[in-house]
Amino acid sequence: MEISEHFDKNNLHHAYLIEGEKQIILPELLNYIEELDVKTNANPDFCHLVIDNFKTNEALDLRSMGSQKAFSVGKKIFVLCVNRFSIDAQNILLKLFEEPIENTHFFIITPDVDSLLKTFVSRFFLIKTKSNSEEEIKNVKLFISMPLKDRIDFIKEKILLTNKEDDEENWVSVSKDSNQSRALKFLDTLEQVLSQKKLSEISFFDQIFKAREFLRMPGSSAKMLLESVAISIPNL
Repeated sequence: MEISEHFDKNNLHHAYLIEGEKQIILPELLNYIEELDVKTNANPDFCHLVIDNFKTNEALDLRSMGSQKAFSVGKKIFVLCVNRFSIDAQNILLKLFEEPIENTHFFIITPDVDSLLKTFVSRFFLIKTKSNSEEEIKNVKLFISMPLKDRIDFIKEKILLTNKEDDEENWVSVSKDSNQSRALKFLDTLEQVLSQKKLSEISFFDQIFKAREFLRMPGSSAKMLLESVAISIPNL
């Protein structure tokens, strides 16, 4: 199903939370916004922000911008691509998304809805598009067939980025997901592939669960957590 099939032009919700990959979702979403007669370029009533870690300062700025009236008589649109929200940021934004402002609409794309507060998610019309590609499944199958040393090399070379985007403080466009986001995606695919196998020993699922929980915490090391998972899984 296409993203646009979730929207009703005549009754547009004030806030949408879309779980999935921004590289796939964003182009279709921008096309849809253009169909609403909202220009996505050189338009003061359109705001597109891409940020890895959405913190308190960003939340305060967005709350201020979101509460301002549109410059035109048309719609005011915010599109946010965010890998992670801090708990404080979510709490700051609760009222903004709870009380709709006429002709103001928010579209937030994020890779992991489960990492967000339930009270925050409840303010949105939730759309889930997350799925594992054939390439991701192929990589996971290759990973679990490797000896431990090769798995460690695979993590460094194929999953994690060499540049740390997690420390980014400014509202900047980033072309790739953070290490945490990439690691979470890999663990989701790994869990899917392993769950389809008939295995007598499944204690490693606990390690995958723990790694996923720690990855959602600020300051966590994606490399160390993935390595702990690599050690826990038997050679398959």
